[in-house]
Amino acid sequence: MEEEKRGRGQKLKNFILSQIEERGPLTFAQFMEWCLYHPEYGYYHSEETRIGKDGDYYTGPCVHPLFGGMVAKQLSQMAEILGGGNFDIVEMGGGRGFLCQDILGWVKKNAPDFFKKLRYYLLETSPSLINEQKKRLRPYKEEGKIDWMDLNAFERGEDRIRGCILSNELVDAFPVHQVVFDHGKLKEVYVTHHDGQLKEVMGEPSDPALVSYFESMGIRLQEGQRAEVNLKALDWMEKVGRFLEKGFVLTIDYGYLAEELYASHRRSGTFLCYSRHQTSQNPYEHLGEQDMTSHVNFTDLIKKGEGVGLRFAGLVPQYRFLIALGILQEMDSLGQDLYELDGLKMRLSLMHLIEPEAGMGEMFKVLIQRKGIDGPLLEGLRDLNSIPWPTPSPSLHFPSGQKGDDVDRRGHR
Repeated sequence: MEEEKRGRGQKLKNFILSQIEERGPLTFAQFMEWCLYHPEYGYYHSEETRIGKDGDYYTGPCVHPLFGGMVAKQLSQMAEILGGGNFDIVEMGGGRGFLCQDILGWVKKNAPDFFKKLRYYLLETSPSLINEQKKRLRPYKEEGKIDWMDLNAFERGEDRIRGCILSNELVDAFPVHQVVFDHGKLKEVYVTHHDGQLKEVMGEPSDPALVSYFESMGIRLQEGQRAEVNLKALDWMEKVGRFLEKGFVLTIDYGYLAEELYASHRRSGTFLCYSRHQTSQNPYEHLGEQDMTSHVNFTDLIKKGEGVGLRFAGLVPQYRFLIALGILQEMDSLGQDLYELDGLKMRLSLMHLIEPEAGMGEMFKVLIQRKGIDGPLLEGLRDLNSIPWPTPSPSLHFPSGQKGDDVDRRGHR
């Protein structure tokens, strides 16, 4: 297996070298896109397990089904706000299918009326993940509740949906341009080679949008500061706005508003690679064998959304979203039916979703946007002061601090 991986990595490297010879230096965004999405050698197109204990990183649905249950609870309320008729959910980048499975399981058990009018679509580009999804979700396919959507249908925007476009850790994996503020000017990072080894060079921005990107947000990088620009996210948001006729966009990912994301103390940006739950800042090794990500600029998504008809409903840390929807009460209820040790393990696992300092609770954000709906009061955006808190178990600790660095991200999950 390791030899096969090295073989695939070398083939990807040979392909990239050939493209550099033919076209000249590549933008980092193009290099990253091939590393992740090349149809034969890209990271997301391999047959290996990428998510979970045996993979390279965890996502929220891998931690416990209650994560999907709380998302389902919010979707159920969205359906009530939207009114009669079918409610379509399009999950983009559905991974191994756990989130879909947990959402449909919760809805079927707790909201049967919603289950009747719900139609769930998965939009995934990885053939191996699609196969795993189809195996895992076969019962719901047989019930007529789920289907797979072709990427071209979304790209063209010919069919519009009424409901919610959902994503969990999608935008962070879009290829990004890398830039450096050098001698008072914005330079772009390009990938070239010397004697067959990949290396970086600086050059003029390949797209004027890279310069206007920072100017439009009033952001000025510090001398020598490196940063990422996710132009793909803007393109994606435009297509989302066109695809959604009426309803909501629910985006879960890690990142910050622009002022914090591009703060001067982040001199190296937020780009990281992940392999076997270990992090690296070197994208030029293990080609096609490691994940590559960068933090999401939520200011960008909000601003672009407003321009395509998606009104801002709210942006909250994941811990606030989950607590507002009742995850602590659910934890307490589940714990009563378990033996003491099993209950403790369950609570500790779920704490990882909501703990600000050491878990996913603060780093991850939940952005909700709306279209064709006036000012809904969504449960997941409620002020925590309005929520009745259960009596905490003596085995749990709820920290008051908030995580402010980028060290752990996917590698810690």
